[in-house]
Amino acid sequence: MNRLKTFLLGEHYQVLNIDYPSRKHQISELAAIVRKEVVSKTAGAEKVHFITHSLGGIILRYIQKHDPLPNLARVVMLSPPNQGSEVVDTLGDLRLFELINGPAGKQLGTDKNSIVQKLGRVDFELGIITGDRSINWINSLMIPGKDDGKVSIESAKVEGMADFLIVHVSHPFIMNDETVMKNCFHFLQKGKFIMSLGDNR
Repeated sequence: MNRLKTFLLGEHYQVLNIDYPSRKHQISELAAIVRKEVVSKTAGAEKVHFITHSLGGIILRYIQKHDPLPNLARVVMLSPPNQGSEVVDTLGDLRLFELINGPAGKQLGTDKNSIVQKLGRVDFELGIITGDRSINWINSLMIPGKDDGKVSIESAKVEGMADFLIVHVSHPFIMNDETVMKNCFHFLQKGKFIMSLGDNR
């Protein structure tokens, strides 16, 4: 996320780029780690915006459901598996999958008992940007509809979102795309993307 951080610093934002051990813990534990880090480094801040990538969006939704940040402002999620991932449904029980994605990755299935299905609608200002370009054709064979190699377009959506944007970018590189960075900034400023909901279909 360093290129995005540099871009936002140039737009006069104070930026905290949080790292967390995504392959070592379940989502509940990661949420506690991230929340503690955010609170410790934003003390006194009137409002805190978030831009998340992939699992980061689920971690933030978990925080806001179970121990909400009182000063949360606008949020942009990049390629979030908000409805889960069919890749997890297919490969999640494999030992190699857990070694690569960790215990949190195994929790991102699409069945009704998965964590993502229990988080419910969002109650904060949220814009979602997801991609329709895959560089992982094996994963894409498991995913219905258009996808970014990890998450389908439909799975990125969540009830309560304020805006939604599709870009021709793949999952690992979406945060480095110039159009994405400009739309992140625009949403933090205006609460909507440069292109309005539905114009990018």
